[in-house]
Amino acid sequence: MTTPPKKKVTGRTRDFVIGADKLIYRFSKHWLGVLNTIIAIYVALPILAPVLMNAGATGPARVIYTIYSPMCHQMASRSFFLFGEQVAYPRELAGTSLNSLESYASTLPEFAGITDENWADFFIAAREFVGNEQLGYKMALCERDIAIYGFVLIGGLLYGFVRRFRKIRPLPLILFLIVGMGPIGLDGFSQLFGYYATPLNGGDPAGIQALLGSIFPLRESTPFLRTFTGALFGFMLVWLAYPYLDHNMGRTEADLERKLTRIGELP
Repeated sequence: MTTPPKKKVTGRTRDFVIGADKLIYRFSKHWLGVLNTIIAIYVALPILAPVLMNAGATGPARVIYTIYSPMCHQMASRSFFLFGEQVAYPRELAGTSLNSLESYASTLPEFAGITDENWADFFIAAREFVGNEQLGYKMALCERDIAIYGFVLIGGLLYGFVRRFRKIRPLPLILFLIVGMGPIGLDGFSQLFGYYATPLNGGDPAGIQALLGSIFPLRESTPFLRTFTGALFGFMLVWLAYPYLDHNMGRTEADLERKLTRIGELP
């Protein structure tokens, strides 16, 4: 049985297909620049939010906080601040030399009636507190997220520079799991399970809470640890993923270049 000839695409359908191919070709050719630009905007807007708050443009700033709210907990005790007394206000439990957020809580309306024992209510208040003239204004992403996306951007820029001179091999998956995910997972989950093991009423834990508490004592990470583990994860992620993206985008670019040249759509 003979195979029927393919129906030739003409008219608007052909124009649409060619237009889509050209768009994909351009993206595959400039994918790194596009991705770096998107990430730069994603990182810049949370930093712009406290700048706008300090300048009195609270409306646009609140829009940024709202947009980023589903992507981050935005707790003031785990965020960087601009234009205030300190760059960060961690909890007392973190044990840093910085003044803790609790030391200011009695003067902040968001923390009215909240006790330190009820960590869930404290977290909610810390999420709602944007800042003030004394403490400054928090960024719209937490310390760890700023570090993650900031170092994805730095890694992307470095990747674009280094690949001009040599081929970059992807980071082995096992190293990404150990070096990239290990520290951030240990730091994050040890806090999470430690809080889950702590009763909200300040009483003694029992059952599964007691078991978790024996393995994961209550702790609060420092701004340095949050930043370091986030930066490590972001940079390792670039090293793992971008060489694969580069290879696949290069193949797509070459295939479409041949196709578009053949039909006279590229010089």
